Amino acid sequence: MVLLFGVSGVAEAACTPGGGERAALLDWKRTGFAVPEEARRESLISTLVDCLASPDPALRDGLGYEGLQALLRAKALAPEPLRSLRDRLVAMLAAPDRQGVTRPFAVLVLAEVARTDRVEPWMRADERAAMVERAAAYLVTVNDYRGFDKKVGWRHGVAHGADWVMQLAMNPALERSQLDRLRDAVAAQAVPTSGHAYVFGEPERLARPLLFIAKRNLHDEETWTRWFTALTSALGDPSLAWKDEAWLARRHDLGALLRVLYLEVDRSEDAGVAKLRPGILAALKALP
Repeated sequence: MVLLFGVSGVAEAACTPGGGERAALLDWKRTGFAVPEEARRESLISTLVDCLASPDPALRDGLGYEGLQALLRAKALAPEPLRSLRDRLVAMLAAPDRQGVTRPFAVLVLAEVARTDRVEPWMRADERAAMVERAAAYLVTVNDYRGFDKKVGWRHGVAHGADWVMQLAMNPALERSQLDRLRDAVAAQAVPTSGHAYVFGEPERLARPLLFIAKRNLHDEETWTRWFTALTSALGDPSLAWKDEAWLARRHDLGALLRVLYLEVDRSEDAGVAKLRPGILAALKALP
């Protein structure tokens, strides 16, 4: 498809990597992603969403994601356009993704959509509940653990899913049961059953939603301690300790998460976050 531009140089059709089209998108980026007039926004958003599926990281990350993030943080979309964007992004989660880049970047923008509702609520309670379920289901089911590739750039499905969960966890409208659903989704990737060893900062990203859930102060120390110590059971058969690559990878991942959280708890003065300490220490002690 041909990429069309108005006088302002803003893309108005499908994202393509062609020379002139790409240059015009980059020119728009150099303006700081200035918000275009309202009449252009719908076609611009469609273009940027198309860019999320590009195998070119300069288009996908540098233009698609960054452009949508800029528009969302500038509060350039009213509730109905936000709903349309959300629904299109959710549909992308079920679409074929040969390169493995579309879903993680759709999720990263869904985190930004969730943020808009946190800053200025616009979702109905049922819409918000549906997003909580979708975010949790996505994080639990991530099985593509590729992170950074020099040619393709970032995929980072676990980290992006954690960002989506974090933005929802920060929303004061969520009930405890919804926070529990998000917390348990984090647990599913804290110690991947596949035995994948994280090397792209995933434990740090998984820790963030837990800290924000703790800040809600809806769980007591005993509840958190049970949750943390239960994570050690995900290491698997104790007879495999120190003798199996997958077991070693799971131990690596759990230890990394616990240490990240311990450092954050140690420097926090938040009463809810302080309740994590006994559970983290108990889990570290139980770690072989």
